[in-house]
Amino acid sequence: MITAPAVGIASGYLADLMLGDPRRRHPVAAFGSLAAALETRTYRDDRLAGTVHTALLVGGAIGATAAADRLVRDHPVPRAALTAAAVWACLGGTTLARTGLALADALDANDLPAARAILPSLCGRDPALLDDAGAARAALESVAENTSDATTGVLFWAAVAGAPGAVGYRAVNTLDAMIGYHSPRYERFGWCAARLDDVVNLIPARLTGLLTAASAPTVGGTPRDALAAWRASAADHPSPNAGVTESTAAGALGVRLGGETAYAHGVEQRPVLGRGSVPTTNDLRRAVRLSAAVQASAAAVSALLAVAVGQQRRRLGRGRRLPS
Repeated sequence: MITAPAVGIASGYLADLMLGDPRRRHPVAAFGSLAAALETRTYRDDRLAGTVHTALLVGGAIGATAAADRLVRDHPVPRAALTAAAVWACLGGTTLARTGLALADALDANDLPAARAILPSLCGRDPALLDDAGAARAALESVAENTSDATTGVLFWAAVAGAPGAVGYRAVNTLDAMIGYHSPRYERFGWCAARLDDVVNLIPARLTGLLTAASAPTVGGTPRDALAAWRASAADHPSPNAGVTESTAAGALGVRLGGETAYAHGVEQRPVLGRGSVPTTNDLRRAVRLSAAVQASAAAVSALLAVAVGQQRRRLGRGRRLPS
């Protein structure tokens, strides 16, 4: 039986596919502004302060959405609409693809300054330190990682917990992007946000890895190569989740990722992922196509999961109503 969350997931995904991110008053941008304002009051250079900061923001986002969800819980159409709106607002897959292609266009036009200007929309690298090859690699790695962060994670948690799940996931992911860095300011304050982001992405990242392997033939790759790259190098990555998404993408595309990675807070030496050549702009375009295939698969899987979750909850509800 089709459930309101399943309809909402499918509708929200289609809205993102057709419209992209909301053009004005984006809820995620508003959340980010609120988080930045709150940080001026909560910041201390310790883990406890960061934990309080994270709990206030994530708890507030989930609580407000859960209250709205309770109001429409017994009304399928409004509940589906609420889930669709939440999913659309939290998804970023279409914008991710458009940004990746825009950066590829800039590099193909030999306009490195334009590519550097686009790059901060994709990742936290220091664009001033990147040449054409570095910008292409950084963008491809970001497309691979954010296929999970911007799409699969939102859809998975919407399937598990409806609109509150999608909103809560996006709140955690946004905070991680803001403060989850190994930098002097955020090493301790951002610890909770970073660890929480690792936890909520454990399943979505692995689902993304499996869907990437399954989708590899759409870009001329093979599931076997994608899974082999996962087994060989994902565990070497400092992130338990980015290693999965980036290594499977590298294997599917037949490219080599990793190496020296420059951030504003310093340079990190990342492990090599995959056995292919250094990625080009053509590979970046292929990565965007691969991401689109994975996103569509994730939407289908999540809608089916939402149906299964709804059926299980109905069975449990009937069981509790049985006379003792």
